[in-house]
Amino acid sequence: MEKHKLIAARKERNKTQKEMAESLGMSQSQYQRRESGEIHIFDDQWIRIAKFLGKDVEDIREEDNITTVYNYDNHSGNYSASTNNFYNIPEFIMKNQQDYIEMLKQKIVDLEEKLTRKI
Repeated sequence: MEKHKLIAARKERNKTQKEMAESLGMSQSQYQRRESGEIHIFDDQWIRIAKFLGKDVEDIREEDNITTVYNYDNHSGNYSASTNNFYNIPEFIMKNQQDYIEMLKQKIVDLEEKLTRKI
């Protein structure tokens, strides 16, 4: 969920995303993903943002949408409520992890072959 109040406050103070990012010690793209709602903004970051903009946290903070899922198991009669937080994982990280998994699979095959040759 895009942070409309945050964006408006930043523009009101004539601050760029790059300036905001630098004040938080992150890259402009990392900050942009927080403004767009792709990445959660933690309490300590809200405080630093508000201070940088000269605003109260309450004036700029917008909560993330949290999805509540109610699970009901008809077979056991168990009922549980849980809060699920969903986070987007950047594509390059997913690709890196998939490549790593493939490399590990190949190592397993190589080790199995090596083991069968010794037996």
